[in-house]
Amino acid sequence: MNTQEFHYLKPKFALNTRPNFTFFKRRIGEFSRQFDLPEVLFISSYPPRECGIATYTQDLIKALKNKYHDSFNLSVCALEAGKSNFTYPEEVKYVLDTNFTDGYLKLANTINADLAVQSIVLQHEFGFFSGKNKLALHQLLFKLNHPISIVFHTVLPNPNADLMEEVNILSSAAKAIIVMTKHAKDVLVKDYDLDQEMIEIIPHGTHLVPHLDKNVLKAKYGFEGKKVLSTFGLLSSGKGIETTLEALPKIIEKNKDVLFLIIGKTHPSVFKTEGQMYRQFLTDKVESLKLQEHVKFINIYLPLPELLEILQLTDVYVFTSKDPNQTVSGTFSYALSCGCPIVSTPIPHAVELLNNDTGIIFDFQNSEQLATAVNKVLSDENLRLLNRTSILQKISPTAWENSAISHAELLQKISWNQNIFVASSHWIKAPAYPLKKIKLNFKLPEINLLHIQKMSTDFGMVQFSQINHPDLTTGYTLDDNARALIAVTMLHQINPSDSQLDLIQLYLDFISFCLQSDGTFLNYVDSDKQFTPQNESVNLDDANGRAIWALGFLLSNYKELPAGIINQAKTVFEKSTDQLINLHSSRGMAFSIKGLHFANHYLKSAAVSVQIELLADRLVQMYLHESEPTWLWFENYITYANSILPEALLCAYQETNKKIYGHIAKESFDFLLTLTIKNGQIKVVSNKYWLQKGEENKYHGEQPIDVAYTILSLKRFFDVFNDESYSDNIRLSFNWFLGSNHLRQIIYNPCTGGCYDGLEESQVNLNQGAESTLSYLMARLAVEQHFNVNRPY
Repeated sequence: MNTQEFHYLKPKFALNTRPNFTFFKRRIGEFSRQFDLPEVLFISSYPPRECGIATYTQDLIKALKNKYHDSFNLSVCALEAGKSNFTYPEEVKYVLDTNFTDGYLKLANTINADLAVQSIVLQHEFGFFSGKNKLALHQLLFKLNHPISIVFHTVLPNPNADLMEEVNILSSAAKAIIVMTKHAKDVLVKDYDLDQEMIEIIPHGTHLVPHLDKNVLKAKYGFEGKKVLSTFGLLSSGKGIETTLEALPKIIEKNKDVLFLIIGKTHPSVFKTEGQMYRQFLTDKVESLKLQEHVKFINIYLPLPELLEILQLTDVYVFTSKDPNQTVSGTFSYALSCGCPIVSTPIPHAVELLNNDTGIIFDFQNSEQLATAVNKVLSDENLRLLNRTSILQKISPTAWENSAISHAELLQKISWNQNIFVASSHWIKAPAYPLKKIKLNFKLPEINLLHIQKMSTDFGMVQFSQINHPDLTTGYTLDDNARALIAVTMLHQINPSDSQLDLIQLYLDFISFCLQSDGTFLNYVDSDKQFTPQNESVNLDDANGRAIWALGFLLSNYKELPAGIINQAKTVFEKSTDQLINLHSSRGMAFSIKGLHFANHYLKSAAVSVQIELLADRLVQMYLHESEPTWLWFENYITYANSILPEALLCAYQETNKKIYGHIAKESFDFLLTLTIKNGQIKVVSNKYWLQKGEENKYHGEQPIDVAYTILSLKRFFDVFNDESYSDNIRLSFNWFLGSNHLRQIIYNPCTGGCYDGLEESQVNLNQGAESTLSYLMARLAVEQHFNVNRPY
């Protein structure tokens, strides 16, 4: 290549260009710590440039920053097409004008001299690089002394010779190729003869949203009483929006209240060449078809929160792209994020995701098929609900949080693989300096009580939810309100507030409501605040034990809580403890031992200590009867909430100092950990199979409650034995919620503050019930208490 063809780079720090002082001020302030971390440089268009790939890259970087800490630094080389005057955010370190070929080689030399940069991610779109710029891009990539990942946003089938050569040259410079659909990978393997081992499928990210009430949102935006169709994106003729306009008359015949929202400004590149020609074409068509009352143009680039709200209120999202080779669409992904029923042309992205349960496909530019499909969806509320539920289930793996995990793990794999340098017939890449390895560390999510507050009425916490909407028909349980009392009291220990006191009082009142005259508790209460017949057919020992645990834990916080709350808890506790002698469930006894132990921090009662010994001795007898050298357990099966059994004996040991309690507690807990923590992950016993004595552990069907109880137990065992492995396992176990599981997907939803109900073999149960959400919160607070005291997370 003739290097004279390259001419201009605008590095952010160059004196004769626009320096980004914010970026370097941050870098100087954090230099000593940050310099030790590998830096990943994204080469991409970037906001404020209005471009789908720019938004994609910004969303990805935001997700990576939110998901990890002390793992890597992230920076950007922003691509511009001609002279621009953008004011970039602090992460933009370099700027490359893609129209000036000299800049590419200068950029390569600058990056190679930047010792912080360790890995490169190129967001590739053919429209960014054409003519001589293609050759300049090749020289840039092969000049760089770094492992490179290339994200192909467009993959064209049936390539001609030039396109085949272009993709192969780019791929030969890369350590990894990222595509967003299975179709794109198949095309690269079959049509371009690329090695499938180097190609990773990481779907286009989708946003977690709170799934707000449609009618409330329609009222907010002035669309009351309307059936809303929408489409959005930077306008160009390729969007095919006229297809929807031509279908509208037939849609209106059956749906007089339809409103079609066309959201987005004209694409900047289109505006440069043809102005508002396409928008005027659409406006003229609206007038000729007399659709003025049924079409609304929103001619701005909407902020993300507003856009997501409008998509949440949408009844049908219409995607009418005319390009059969459009591999993936960001606008399509946004609609999926919001659970919109979708009617779409058959681009590969849509074909892979839409079926009878998730949407309807129609032929390109076929307005009759489009009208039929929209009328079908609008006429069937059950179909819209099915579409929404099925879409959310199908796209949950593509949440930006999960996309961040996939990208981070790929970057980590590249950094740990020392065989990273690629040779071709023209180029040999060699390291200029040793590369740093990426070690991934999850960031603790902020504490978010939104879902707990949403699940709580003026009576107590509702049992189940549909996705993140409380299902009042399922009523309430003592179990959940006892857990809620524990969780919110834990939060009050860390960050006291009056709002927490209100919740503590709410859940305490519910427990009081469930107390019967004989000192026992009932568990199941319907939405009319009536005890249900289920109380007569189900063993209530575990629920009674949880109530004792909650009351005892509350009493142990007597110094921080109002006297009225403590006195009420003490009264209920004392009325209920006499019946503990009648408990026979192992977990009921274990929960009670924990509660008695906590309560005695306040009561300091010899009688309570006697009760603890009585129940602990029963657990000891169970253990001595069932345990053997290869089965160190209390029963001949292991089911749920298992760690509560050894933890209860450890509480008894703390209370009485009887060595047998401590010995059996540690022996049985360590045995349980050998079954559930392996290969750097926790996999709790399946709620589908349980684990029978003498059988192999079966996986899948993992519930948050078991992971949370394991963390609570690990914290206590560390406090007693000061064994560092317990501390390590606290972090390892909590990471299960954050994505360290066999699906590499989040179980905790940071948007809603809810926790998903379970991890199955191939999917996550997206319902966010009380048990799961409270289990997560208890685990999250236990982690904060432990690592704040002992070491950073």
